[in-house]
Amino acid sequence: MSFVGAKLILTQGENLLTCLRDDVDWIPFPDHWDLPGGKAEDGETPLECALRELDEEFGLRLAPERLSGQIIPSATRPGRQSWLFLGKLTETEIASIRFGDEGQEWRMMPISEFIAHPRAVPHFRDAVAQVLGL
Repeated sequence: MSFVGAKLILTQGENLLTCLRDDVDWIPFPDHWDLPGGKAEDGETPLECALRELDEEFGLRLAPERLSGQIIPSATRPGRQSWLFLGKLTETEIASIRFGDEGQEWRMMPISEFIAHPRAVPHFRDAVAQVLGL
């Protein structure tokens, strides 16, 4: 496996799909607002990882061509790489979200709120600002 995992910046208008991480001490950044995505499974491509995680976490299935991706340094595994994908959601897709069993809740959070939120995962707060040019 040449990468650690993949995350997604999924927007609809001025809002961003986010989830509140579980509040347990054995995960990085417990009880913080996070982006969809997670660790790669053996043999997955970055895009396959992102799409699988999105389906598991939110019940959403997007066509691969709706996402554009870039390599980013892994914040949790220094010296390794992760992927960050960007895409847009429709109101219909948001209404169809079925939250999985990871995390406490999900929100379409205003992008400006996520970037400034004291409990947003810091490296993803910065990545959202950078990728969206804010």
